[in-house]
Amino acid sequence: MSSPQHTILAVDDEPHMRRLLEISLRQAGYKALSAGNGREALELVQQQQIDLVVSDLHMPGMSGLQLLEALRKQFERLPFIMVTAQGEIKTAVEAMKLGASDYILRPFELETLEIAIQKALAINRIQLENSFFKESRQPTVTGLIGDSAPMQSLKQMIQQVAPERATVFIVGETGTGKELVAKALHDASPRKTELFVAVNCAAIPADILESELFGHEKGAFTGAVKERVGKFELANGGTLFLDEITEMPIQLQSKLLRVLQENVVEKLGGNRQIALDVRVVAATNRDPMQAVKEGKLREDLYYRLNVIQLQVPPLRERGEDVGLLAAYFLAKRHGQLSESARLCLHQYRWPGNVRELENILERAAILAGSQTIQPQHLPADIAQSPGLGPASSTANLDTSATSVENDLSIPRATEAIERRLILKALEACQGNKTKAAKQLEISERSLWNKLNQYGLR
Repeated sequence: MSSPQHTILAVDDEPHMRRLLEISLRQAGYKALSAGNGREALELVQQQQIDLVVSDLHMPGMSGLQLLEALRKQFERLPFIMVTAQGEIKTAVEAMKLGASDYILRPFELETLEIAIQKALAINRIQLENSFFKESRQPTVTGLIGDSAPMQSLKQMIQQVAPERATVFIVGETGTGKELVAKALHDASPRKTELFVAVNCAAIPADILESELFGHEKGAFTGAVKERVGKFELANGGTLFLDEITEMPIQLQSKLLRVLQENVVEKLGGNRQIALDVRVVAATNRDPMQAVKEGKLREDLYYRLNVIQLQVPPLRERGEDVGLLAAYFLAKRHGQLSESARLCLHQYRWPGNVRELENILERAAILAGSQTIQPQHLPADIAQSPGLGPASSTANLDTSATSVENDLSIPRATEAIERRLILKALEACQGNKTKAAKQLEISERSLWNKLNQYGLR
């Protein structure tokens, strides 16, 4: 994968110097633009994407310092290198205080300028990534666990698909680990050294999602007090994962389609086109074609995303992986699983899939403390005797003391009933959380809280 070409703007009132800078920048592999004064430079930056500015200090009309001040009011992150003469160190220091990335003294070797540019671009990217990691609440990703036939098939497909740039559509039930599959794709690709950026389209309000994806200019709308870098621009060179794509507003889907087709993005409130080299991976827990029929997913967007489709198997179809996953989750808490508890886990059909398994084991480890996890530490609908099928109701009583204790536990029985009702409502509403909440006669916020509580998201 080739790195995206950076655009450098050289600002100097001397035509000969501008021409020399343009030629040197192009030879160094950059796209070069030039401006003869500060006003012209400001217009160029506002009209198109500029990655770095190299400006002379002394220019008629608007000096380099005045240009820097004007740029900082609207473009806080734009790298800026000031060119000053010998004996103007105080002015150079003032430029650094105003937010310049670096300064170089005339006369200079072109190699010195190139090193300064590389350093400024690298620092700007690191600052951007650090900002992303501070804001990100994504869980730590450790890879795909499982040796079952469905998982081996999925891993093989990931290895075949990863080196390509083609978009990928990941389809699987809630809790199967679709984001882990997307991250595995990224880690196995030539883009692995760049950012993997995940966006949950269902968790972000519709009126904010567009700004999250595409970014916005300062003053683009009420509350836009500074420029925001969108997730597309942040993921440039890497991978953008769009989870719950069918929950994206239909009008925003048309804008997404344009970005995918043209490989450029425009921030809200701006007209500068930012060239992109992003691999997009989308995911849904719905049947994509059914979502198209229901008007939840644009048909043209579906075909644009569905160049390659990966099906993530539900946990009930990879029963031999339950033990491996349980061992992994419990290792973090130094917990141990009894053989009877392990048998209960294998019998259960896992409607909430891997996320439900992790949630249940975390709770069981807390209840067991330093002891080995026993069936009584598991929820009522899981802690049943081996003779009962996985679909048995919590109303079926066992004669053992342990089972009686579990069946008489109101909190555990309530949890089991709530989980089943939530899953039934989500299935009836094809995963639509708003409609499911109405059927359950609870608020959508309460539904999201219960999905988190029971590990069903």
